[in-house]
Amino acid sequence: MTNITKYSVLVTGGSGFIGSHLIDRLLEEGNQVICLDNLNDFYDPRIKDLNRSSHYDFDQYSFVKGDIRDQDLINTIFKDNDINVVIHLAAMAGVRPSLEDPKLYTDVNINGTQNLLEAMNDSGVQKFLFASSSSVYGNNKKTPFSESDVVDFQISPYGATKKMGEIMCYTYHHLSEIPTSCLRFFTVYGPRQRPEMAIHKFTRLMKNNQPIPFFGDGSTARDYTFIDDIIDGIFGAMNKEDQFAIYNLGNSKPVKLNELVYVIGERSGCDPILDRQPLPAGDVIQTFSDISRAKSRLDYEPHVSIDDGISQFIEWYDDMVTSHGELYS
Repeated sequence: MTNITKYSVLVTGGSGFIGSHLIDRLLEEGNQVICLDNLNDFYDPRIKDLNRSSHYDFDQYSFVKGDIRDQDLINTIFKDNDINVVIHLAAMAGVRPSLEDPKLYTDVNINGTQNLLEAMNDSGVQKFLFASSSSVYGNNKKTPFSESDVVDFQISPYGATKKMGEIMCYTYHHLSEIPTSCLRFFTVYGPRQRPEMAIHKFTRLMKNNQPIPFFGDGSTARDYTFIDDIIDGIFGAMNKEDQFAIYNLGNSKPVKLNELVYVIGERSGCDPILDRQPLPAGDVIQTFSDISRAKSRLDYEPHVSIDDGISQFIEWYDDMVTSHGELYS
């Protein structure tokens, strides 16, 4: 996929896992990029510094440290810059942490998103992309999950905030007529994945000969999607002339927990030690994306298998342990 049109893009949460990969490609293709990130301590901010370190090599890149809950800052960014695309990735992430601090998730994910939507009303923004999540499907009994499915029955505060984000996106699209797409990401993994996510956490623990938390009987499944495929999907949505759309971006090949642990162990040369625990409240049984809409409208086609993707992740992880061991080991 090649991006011909050049954009001036605001990426919120651009120092994180998905955001930094997205900015890599935006810059490589000659776009102007403003990265807004508050560098919070959900995980070590030094990891985010590493994620964006190469971005400073590009003259068309600028970084703003700030919070999407700061309406004055958001307004100033739009006032001082000619932004025509906004890709909103910033959020408090994760189902399990949202159970511990639901008010924070509401404040950041809902109020922060509304701040952006308000600021765009009188701007020159021509496209808004909102990072939603497969969590909005909850324990959907129909598989694969389709964008037309009813998603009114949330089972975690995180999923609820993402569903509310989609509703606000449509409302503001209706009022402002800014073309808007909501992208439901399905368990993204790959180099730079957040440390608390399963593939990263399992790899780290296996490498250190420590037990991994193994929830349930191993039959839960996730639709793991490699980061490069997700970036392709984001670019497809950015270049698509939709008025309002919702897209699943997944791999459409769920992987059971038993299989995931086996593949990580095999690729890392480690023998997994399992710490068996009950399935936590808020966890879904499986995620499984119907990606036919993204395929037909965005030319989206995931290419990376779980075997190849985990191999790439472990190669990156080993390199990071060698160069920055205190952050990754």
